[in-house]
Amino acid sequence: MSASQAECRGFESHRPLQSFWLQKSSRRVISIREVGFARFFYFLWCKMDHSSRSYREKIIELVEPVVESEKMELVDVECLRGKTRWMVRIYIDKAGGVGLDDCATISGEVGDLLDVNEIPPGSYSLEISSPGLDRPLARDKDFIRYAGHKVRIHIAEKIEGKKNFSGRLVEFTEKEGEKIVVINVEGKVYNIPRSMIVKTNLQYEF
Repeated sequence: MSASQAECRGFESHRPLQSFWLQKSSRRVISIREVGFARFFYFLWCKMDHSSRSYREKIIELVEPVVESEKMELVDVECLRGKTRWMVRIYIDKAGGVGLDDCATISGEVGDLLDVNEIPPGSYSLEISSPGLDRPLARDKDFIRYAGHKVRIHIAEKIEGKKNFSGRLVEFTEKEGEKIVVINVEGKVYNIPRSMIVKTNLQYEF
């Protein structure tokens, strides 16, 4: 039995960090990862810009039908520009949680789609991951679904001198045609425009 086979057999949901490199080629490197709190490491060498956001939207259009056809949910997509290659990270989930077989199935189908459509251009690393304990909230429906949970929110511009908020997600609403995320931070309520939010994650409660 190979080391990778031994690790795969011992896979458990919500382990802090576990990675399996599946395929290398001139264009892509594929890995499967079960993550807890370690995913922010990649932001040290990757960045989000206008082209990244554009490719992210295109990847969502390509990938979501594939994920749904396998009876799974596309949680989020990250497309980040690194120094030498792109990082494409895809979070998937399903009732009862995803396992390595689920991630492997999606990785093969998605990798072929990205290569055929040349998105992103050039070399890239493809990571298929479960959402982990700090699940990203990327869509409007996520803010509705997880109302009442504790979250961390990072925004593009300061509100009352702050860009980072950690508190209880109160609701997702609309005021005067603008989508608003309401968060309670230690008794103080903030109304954050959805358009200002860069990243939101669930915050694990012990």
